[in-house]
Amino acid sequence: MIIVSNTSPIINLAAIDRLDILHKLFGNIIIAEAVYHEIVIIGAGQPGANEVRKYDWITTKKVSNKSLVKAFQLELDDGEAEAIALAKELNADLLLIDEKIGRKVASRFNLKYVGLLGLLIDAKSNGMVGNIKPLLDDLKKRAGFWISEKLYSRILEIANEN
Repeated sequence: MIIVSNTSPIINLAAIDRLDILHKLFGNIIIAEAVYHEIVIIGAGQPGANEVRKYDWITTKKVSNKSLVKAFQLELDDGEAEAIALAKELNADLLLIDEKIGRKVASRFNLKYVGLLGLLIDAKSNGMVGNIKPLLDDLKKRAGFWISEKLYSRILEIANEN
């Protein structure tokens, strides 16, 4: 299975010390060079920076189609643009991305994607985590992950924790 990740799922899970969820769900993940740059260089000392550098199950790849990246950069930041271009190039099975505009661009290219909250639901349904509520609360408090009350309630409902 080919899994490409954008920055957000990695740094947010790292911020709550649960990056293991990605490894348990997918084994290996691939990130674009711009995502590596955002996490390790720009985010040096922040959650995810050391993990991305040292974990062998997170691989960095260069995007070949620079013109596609440039086109995506009209709407997206560098990390999102390269993540989507790389997912398309590798014919990825799944793209991990949270940003709304990035998801719209990915869907135009028929890429299957999931965000962090969807990953948590998958992890619970596969028995990899107990309750999602403590993870959501940690994401809000420790990672500064924004989630509306309506979506928060909906996720708990889907996870049968309401």
